[in-house]
Amino acid sequence: MNNPPDRAPGAAPIALYVDGGVFVRNAEPVESAAIPAPPYPLSGVVSWNMNTTCNYRCTYCTQRFQDDRAQWARDLPGFIDAFCALPGDWEIKLSGGEPFQHPGFLDAVRALVAGGLRVSVVTNFSAPRDTLRAFAAASEVRPGLLSASLHLEYVEADAFCRKVVWFAGIHPGRVVVTCVATRENLPQLVALHAQFQAAGIPFRVQPEKQDRDVIAYRDSELATIRALGGHNGTGHVAPNLSGRSCWAGARYLIVDHRGNAYRCYPARRYRREGLGNLLDGTFRLRLDPAPCVYRYCNCTVPQQRGMVAMDPPPPAAASPSA
Repeated sequence: MNNPPDRAPGAAPIALYVDGGVFVRNAEPVESAAIPAPPYPLSGVVSWNMNTTCNYRCTYCTQRFQDDRAQWARDLPGFIDAFCALPGDWEIKLSGGEPFQHPGFLDAVRALVAGGLRVSVVTNFSAPRDTLRAFAAASEVRPGLLSASLHLEYVEADAFCRKVVWFAGIHPGRVVVTCVATRENLPQLVALHAQFQAAGIPFRVQPEKQDRDVIAYRDSELATIRALGGHNGTGHVAPNLSGRSCWAGARYLIVDHRGNAYRCYPARRYRREGLGNLLDGTFRLRLDPAPCVYRYCNCTVPQQRGMVAMDPPPPAAASPSA
């Protein structure tokens, strides 16, 4: 087996799961390795990146360097059958790209709901109101979360807020707004947090990432992000969960538009810990929790859904205020 990179001389062996006899590039031993997984999560979650298509080209988007931004899942019946065959209770979280740009988006939502699955969506919220109304109606039997991403390069905050408030009035599920904490956005985020909270809409920030990792924020910037709840309200900005036993791969997974499945977002990023393909018969869901092998975990779903033990977040500098 290959030696892990950047391992200190004399360091103890890294007792982590690896793929194909090769250590995951950013794995490292940490004291948390003995921390067991939480109890079995009754509800599983699939993040389905159903297309690469997007009508925005945000300067900070982690997908902006993709060669082809016009790909989408084509065998929708095959995906639906595979998701409906998952054991137990599952939520399918649709994302992209921009999922509303997929030509079969509403058909997929209706089919998933008919199969007894809860449907959530991560969207830039640029779809017209008639389409959003159709989504609310299609998902009302088992409504999940709509996460509306506020991209200030493309929209005006007041109009965006009014549209979100309107949608929250017709959608029986939860509605939240997220915004990437770029250095350009940071001076506005406290006031935006107050504006959306006053309208009854939870407002969450997401750290900016470049080259797979969170950018080098200054201490004052980190304090602002933590005061606003950290990444997606977890209280953390870039948690290191290396070695902690996590249910990702068993009760959480990522599926791309080709059907390739991965344990989590870091696994997909490094093309490790694959679970096979949902469309060609090679997909295998794990049965048990396994240690995390990544220094930086940006998977907030397992963190928020009780799939991995989390430390208390660092204290925020102050409560956000206008």
